[in-house]
Amino acid sequence: MAKPLNVVLCWHMHQPYYREGLKGAYHLPWVYLHGIKDYSDMAAHLERHPAMRAVVNFAPVLLEQLDDYAQQLDALLKHGKPTQDHMLNLLSGVERIPSDIASRQRIFEDCQRCYAPRMIDPYPAFQRLLRMICPSTDPEVGRAGLLWHLSYLSEHYFLDLLTWYHLSWLGHSLKQLPLAQRLMAQEKDYSAADRHELLHLMQRCMAELIPRYRALAERGQIELSMTPYGHPIVPLLNDFSNLRDALPDVPVPAAPAYPGGAERSRWHLQHGVEVFEHYFGRKPAGVWLSEGGVSEDALAQLDDMGFAWTASGEGVWRNSCVKSGCPMEETESKHTLFSPARVDGFEVRVFFRDDGLSDLIGFRYSGWHADDAVSDFVRHLENIATFFAADADRHVVSVILDGENAWEYYPDNGHHFLDALYTALSDRPLINVSTFTEQAAHAPARAMKRLAAGSWVYGNFSTWIGSEDKNRGWDYLVAAKETYDNVVAAGRLSAGQLALATRQLAVCEGSDWFWWFGDYNPADSVRDFEQLYRTQLRELYRLLGVAPPALLDVPLSSGGGWAESAGTMRRNA
Repeated sequence: MAKPLNVVLCWHMHQPYYREGLKGAYHLPWVYLHGIKDYSDMAAHLERHPAMRAVVNFAPVLLEQLDDYAQQLDALLKHGKPTQDHMLNLLSGVERIPSDIASRQRIFEDCQRCYAPRMIDPYPAFQRLLRMICPSTDPEVGRAGLLWHLSYLSEHYFLDLLTWYHLSWLGHSLKQLPLAQRLMAQEKDYSAADRHELLHLMQRCMAELIPRYRALAERGQIELSMTPYGHPIVPLLNDFSNLRDALPDVPVPAAPAYPGGAERSRWHLQHGVEVFEHYFGRKPAGVWLSEGGVSEDALAQLDDMGFAWTASGEGVWRNSCVKSGCPMEETESKHTLFSPARVDGFEVRVFFRDDGLSDLIGFRYSGWHADDAVSDFVRHLENIATFFAADADRHVVSVILDGENAWEYYPDNGHHFLDALYTALSDRPLINVSTFTEQAAHAPARAMKRLAAGSWVYGNFSTWIGSEDKNRGWDYLVAAKETYDNVVAAGRLSAGQLALATRQLAVCEGSDWFWWFGDYNPADSVRDFEQLYRTQLRELYRLLGVAPPALLDVPLSSGGGWAESAGTMRRNA
């Protein structure tokens, strides 16, 4: 008879730092849009299914931005103070709809930044607004018509468009509220009072997000974990040679190493804990190192700080098996994938993501009927339980993926799928939903001689280093870090100035800039992120009192390719 199989479902909540410097304008609205859509819905699903267990991982820079948006929206609604987000200011009316064609075109384009089949097409009133301004499918005729309509239409048209864009971004749980139902039924002619009611709903949502997850953790339903503060790739900060474990022959940055990288990794871990404790009142027991990027030097840092667990991807597990000399049949059967590893010389337990199961949720099930998808997913888990039989309760299946990016491609923001999934996982006798901390303490660990350096994406670091654009980005960062070190060593900064420069450096060290560099990514996304990266580096130089180099005025990557899920996720299996 099969025993219940331990299953850990880990949702990683992550957005990079979108502001210009530490206090400037938000360049992109994804923190608050994912807040009112995905972070809200994901909490609602857990609240609705109290028997469901999960791990929810937060990037500290996301927590800070969620808090900041809640505060800025509160000041906007109570005192009329403009926010640092252009879209919110336009929606509220505190910033007038511009009259020039270029600014109006930006609003029109910004209000289509979503997956249209799920977030525009289901709403005829939203579709009509867009067709009014660009009625022709012929590119030349459409372009001429677009420019003419942009100058002709009233401000109220753009206010209705902004209202519908934000209504479409509301999560399924918020869409069920009477206010949202009324506004969607109204379809047009949204008054200032209507839009302020919508903003009040959004503000309450943002202000309640962190307390809701804290409450779920305090009643023992979820485990909260973190990534290092600015979401850097820790093994690459520590040592560029970690790239060579999986990719021995790829090009490398001109710089031999990131200066003082190991010290910076420790700073990100320590400051991440401080931010985490500020919001959740406790230290996390585990760390999802940014992008599941692990290495033996990173494990040593986690041991030094007393963390119980970390996790990575199936590719790292395979490479580690080869490096450790594991029998081939053991790797082919994936038997040891489902046990936490204890790497020789380290205490922290390492869990490995099942790429196939994780990618089914991330990429495939969005096109299935929810019941069929959940039945298929549960069947896979029960097959694993049957394979291990009486030993199933000694093994752990780790399903790890983004907690926000997949749901845009599901009907109703994944509501039907997640509702059915949580129902099934909570009451199947062969499945025991658990957390990584519980399993680190109770599941028998598998001895592993060596841990290969790599990430959850392909088992290597090619998404962040090793190509011309990405390596150039690293060389820009190395030059900025060397300037930082020289200024600090010269004692030219006060304590307050040093603290600001150090936080700004952390923003520049984030992984997301390098994720987007490369011709295989969509041009618009590459432009957004590489411009913001250069802006962040210029701000660091400004805080250091040094003129930024002229090369920061030149784009370092242009993109132009097509990427699945708009490039926000990567498929492994």
